[in-house]
Amino acid sequence: MACLNNICKEVSDEKKMTKEEEDYTLDGTVDRHGQPAIRSKTGTWVSGILLLVNQGLATLAFFGVGVNLVLFLTRVLGQDNAEAANSVSKWTGTVYIFSLLGAFLSDSYWGRYKTCAIFQAIFVVGLVLLSISSSAFLLYPKGCGDEETPCGTHSTFHIVFFYLAIYMVALGNGGYQPTIATFGADQFDEEDPKEGHSKIAFFSFFYLALNLGSLFSNTILGYFEDQGMWTLGFWASAGSAFVALVLFLIGTPRYRHFKPQGNPLSRFCQVLVAAIRKWKVGIMPGDDHLFETDKNESAIKGDRRILHTEGFRFLDRAAIMTPNDYATDEEKNTRGRNPWRLCTITQVEEVKCILRLLPIWLCTILYSVVFTQMASLFVEQGDAMKTTVSNFDIPAASMSSFDILSVATFIFIYRRILDPIIARIKTNPKGLTELQRMGIGLVIAILAMVAAGVVEVFRLKYANKDCPNCNNASSLSIFWQIPQYMLIGASEVFMYVGQLEFFNGQAPDGLKSFGSALCMTSISLGNYVSSLLVTMVMKISTRDNMPGWIPGNLNKGRLDLFYFLLAALTTADLMIYIICAKWYKCIKFDGRTNGDDDDNKKSRPVTVAAQAEFRV
Repeated sequence: MACLNNICKEVSDEKKMTKEEEDYTLDGTVDRHGQPAIRSKTGTWVSGILLLVNQGLATLAFFGVGVNLVLFLTRVLGQDNAEAANSVSKWTGTVYIFSLLGAFLSDSYWGRYKTCAIFQAIFVVGLVLLSISSSAFLLYPKGCGDEETPCGTHSTFHIVFFYLAIYMVALGNGGYQPTIATFGADQFDEEDPKEGHSKIAFFSFFYLALNLGSLFSNTILGYFEDQGMWTLGFWASAGSAFVALVLFLIGTPRYRHFKPQGNPLSRFCQVLVAAIRKWKVGIMPGDDHLFETDKNESAIKGDRRILHTEGFRFLDRAAIMTPNDYATDEEKNTRGRNPWRLCTITQVEEVKCILRLLPIWLCTILYSVVFTQMASLFVEQGDAMKTTVSNFDIPAASMSSFDILSVATFIFIYRRILDPIIARIKTNPKGLTELQRMGIGLVIAILAMVAAGVVEVFRLKYANKDCPNCNNASSLSIFWQIPQYMLIGASEVFMYVGQLEFFNGQAPDGLKSFGSALCMTSISLGNYVSSLLVTMVMKISTRDNMPGWIPGNLNKGRLDLFYFLLAALTTADLMIYIICAKWYKCIKFDGRTNGDDDDNKKSRPVTVAAQAEFRV
């Protein structure tokens, strides 16, 4: 009887152990102690919702500064319209350039959690310094900064202090943004069908949280700042960022983590050096002669191996095995692989993957030029229109609320209506691919620029040519800007949400934050290109004593021609994008490496984001 009880106990223990093993995530995530993450105790929507709220509050804080920055520069610092637009474009561009720094530290050394925490702290400090500089130095005489009362001159120290503060805001927000998007996606196990679907949905909700967070900034804070209450707006932003940081830290016990995979630059350099060293070695078709580790080993521990693809054949030489590829350790009397002479297929495919992503990424930059007009020229255009309804004055920057409402509306329409219909028509459960959605985003962006140009034509038609300062410089209502904002919002749902999914899904396991950073840096370069374009247009159009297309008094300019120019450039960009999308080959994984896997376990080929194929 005792023997029977022991057998029953052992069977019960085995079932209990099996149940516990099934509770672990399958994608290699760990908890905060470095142990395999238990599905029921970590991640999922509990962590996801907390990070979405964090994103919303951080975005509220960021746009509390960014949405009206162009007006702050003109009214408080005395810059003209073109100079202020360029300053905002450069600052916004710098925000997203810092995203590369955050992504590098996240993927290589710090991990996503630590990177998010540190850069959010920098973000809070920058907002506090900005609030102090505004209240103590810049808003002098008291009450200045509204439409009617310009501020006085400022010392070099005050200007330097201001720029130090806003570029600390840029550093903090830039380093945090791509990492939080990837960290949020990490909370869902893509190897589990249910959580994998939630991971795809997370990117839509992430972008929705970003836009809802900016809604308060664009309306309430935007109104107070437009009335000259800049200190109140900046301190509210600082408070929101602080609450976001506290909420982020509260969720610490619940988060899932991927361990940082080391410096990717060294792996890239190894492939290039090894390929150059073997430039005389012949390349045979197929991958049978190429080197790859066993499944229980990897050049990057815990990552999935990447299957070999054709294209960029020169790089395949780095994985061709030759007698000189192994170095001898005389002390241990052993021979080991020299990574600077022989690389794995996975390492080579990492480099190929980035090279294939670059043309797609370059094609998204011009879209960002269109997108950045909302924070600069759209605001200046609105400020030169009729902004009063009865006795209420509508801040020009608050019109971007219609962009946010459009994003929320079209995310719902796409996810709940369009996507299921298209999935049935195409007999594809995933509906439109990411690349197809990005192409649709470009088309809608062209329509947005055409709409903005048409509005400007009619604004000029009803303009007061003798307007000295362009406040209510036209009798055309500011509400005529609604279509262009709504079209930009619709294009964002297709372009930016598609970008987040595409770059995150197509990036190798050790470069997920870098994938999200590519989306951010396209916005960055879009701002710089916008600044360069404005400068070039003004230089060319101001010849022969002409006021130029974008003068201080827009009634004397031709802003409509600038919008039509952007529409033409985006059309050309769309043509190039279609060619690049047809050429693109998606990344293919071969299961996740795990040092504890048995040798007799077969890896299951997995095609991640296989829906990235672009079909017309």
